[in-house]
Amino acid sequence: MNDFFKITSISELHRHLGYSKPEHPLISVLDLSKVENTDYLADKKIVTSYYSVYLKTGGSSIKYGRKHYDFEEGSVITMAPEQVFSFSSDEDLDNLSGWVLYFHPDLIRKYPLAKRIEQFGFFSYEINEALHLSDKERTTITSIFQKITEEYELNIDEFSHDVLVTNVELLLNYILRYYKRQFITRTTVNSDLLSDFEILIKEYFQSEQLEVNGLPKVSWFADKLNLSSSYLSDMLKKETGKNLQEQIHYYVIEKSKNILLNSTLTVSEISYQLGFEYPQYFSRLFKNKTGMSPNQYRILN
Repeated sequence: MNDFFKITSISELHRHLGYSKPEHPLISVLDLSKVENTDYLADKKIVTSYYSVYLKTGGSSIKYGRKHYDFEEGSVITMAPEQVFSFSSDEDLDNLSGWVLYFHPDLIRKYPLAKRIEQFGFFSYEINEALHLSDKERTTITSIFQKITEEYELNIDEFSHDVLVTNVELLLNYILRYYKRQFITRTTVNSDLLSDFEILIKEYFQSEQLEVNGLPKVSWFADKLNLSSSYLSDMLKKETGKNLQEQIHYYVIEKSKNILLNSTLTVSEISYQLGFEYPQYFSRLFKNKTGMSPNQYRILN
């Protein structure tokens, strides 16, 4: 797979999928069963300039990043701009069915959603972390797709843009809600992941890796657990109340407290031992988490 295919506009997307000219230049909802002329897209690395929300009801699989995944009927996957995916030539794309919403970042640029969209971590999830919907949830998502379609098929007026953005945000809020539900229903799986994570982080802070390699990166734990950083962080937040970065900081502070009370090392020496490049950053983090400086903590305890 050496071909690289860039799609930068909704109009261009419609042309490639055999659809007529879009009703709106920045947003579109497509019926995947009506997609045509896609054979030449097979085995190409496809990159788009817009956000995508797929609701699959049947058909073929998608390769996303390095993983090939046949996501189940009634599942949702989301993609942010500039993410890479592809369809395999071995799959029957003619049987693909479901709905997909595409919207360009320019649609929401002047709205609060433009800033808030970074909070929807599921846009950074791997495809094997898809959202699996109940029948009732699928009906809700489908109805919002239909509302968006009905709105941009009307004659555009002064309220059209506001209504479209409101419905897009509503859709994303429902997806976020359903992901929270999925975290709850996957308690057994999440408990195993949490145990594996706790083993990893304890081993890291108890070994020489901290002093040699510095503070662990969020991506290091995600790679070890075969998850995306966003999914792992959101799962930890649901299970423990702390996201991945907060978990790392918690272990750093706990280890630093032990060193402060059981050694004569200076604050600078401790910060370097903990993998901080600059002692000031360690002191600032310590005070932020404990309410006192490292030296104050040592004196008062």
